[in-house]
Amino acid sequence: MDTERICEALSKKPDKIIFSGLVDNSYKYKKTVIKKIIIKGREVYQAERFTEKQTFHENTDADSLEFIIFSEFPDNYKQLNIFCDDVQYDFKYSKKGKLLFNEHKIKLSKNLKHNNDLDDFMMITHREKNSHNRKKNYLLPEGTVIPPLVDLGIFTKEGKIVKSMYGKYRQINRFLELVEDVVRDYPNKDMHIVDFGCGKSYLTFILYYYLVEIKGYNVHMTGLDLKDDVIEKCNETAKKYNYDNLHFELGDINGYKTPFDVDMVITLHACDTATDYALYNAVSWNAKMIFSVPCCQHELNKKIKSDDLSILTRYGIIKERFAALATDAIRGNLLEYAGYKTQLLEFVDFAHTPKNILIRAVKRPVTPKGSREKALEEVDRLMEEFHTDQTLYNLIVNEK
Repeated sequence: MDTERICEALSKKPDKIIFSGLVDNSYKYKKTVIKKIIIKGREVYQAERFTEKQTFHENTDADSLEFIIFSEFPDNYKQLNIFCDDVQYDFKYSKKGKLLFNEHKIKLSKNLKHNNDLDDFMMITHREKNSHNRKKNYLLPEGTVIPPLVDLGIFTKEGKIVKSMYGKYRQINRFLELVEDVVRDYPNKDMHIVDFGCGKSYLTFILYYYLVEIKGYNVHMTGLDLKDDVIEKCNETAKKYNYDNLHFELGDINGYKTPFDVDMVITLHACDTATDYALYNAVSWNAKMIFSVPCCQHELNKKIKSDDLSILTRYGIIKERFAALATDAIRGNLLEYAGYKTQLLEFVDFAHTPKNILIRAVKRPVTPKGSREKALEEVDRLMEEFHTDQTLYNLIVNEK
């Protein structure tokens, strides 16, 4: 262990220390964060220890930090991040037992560099955290070496965000936030996940990293795609990252079978009716969580026509966008009919892409009385008005 560098960091009285990446998933505290705080004018350190359902706090002094760190790292946690005034120290043990170390400067405002008053320091830090430094609140914080983000070109090898990729960085974190809102209340930390139409799988790798390395879940994840060269490349990448429970298969979404129960289904940009088959599989498997970003929705656009609302079908661009929105509305209602609490959420800013809707569905323990019937009635009314039908409707309702 690089004890000298750790002791050097502690000698600077760090502002924050983060332990993450469990060595053993059975360890009670899934994450530990230590922060410098002021209590009654005295500088102390507060340790926040997170279990699956609770947070425990304990105050200590600077002299005890060394004991805490060497008690936790690397026996309980594989990653240690120490944040000082102007330097960040990152320590991480790889699966092969190699210690990786990174040290880089933290840019501070001019006012902060020349201010010796502790109260002013805390005030400035708070103000900057809530303005220019909001990136620190992202689920994938800058300064952490995350292999998929490095290979994607979003992070440098030192874990810094590439300025031109900041928009993509925000999109990835937005997706993780939408997942985190659901998984934090999911009782089973052993999960089977299927990603339909995974493609090059950037988000697949990042989601696996987040759930396994940060959340400490035991995840088995399968990506499915029709391109054999893509599958071969993805499996090679999973081996390179030592993601032992992530693998990729060649296959068609329609008719795909699994030998295990599925907790979560992901389908991001599966083209046209491929999204419908993915959603139908999720419903058939009784998957507890569904995340879908539809793409290239042509089916209704080719079929819809209306006598009373022809204003929506007269102009090509209006018809195309209406058909896409109507398709997602139908899918959302059909998932409600199938017993899911369903939301249609903005995935990325509309300025970046018009294909910015994510369907998030969570299996209800109990379906409210009359909700299934109401959801189906709304779909029937829309399809009758526009003289059309739709694949997911035929799969779920007509069981074709």
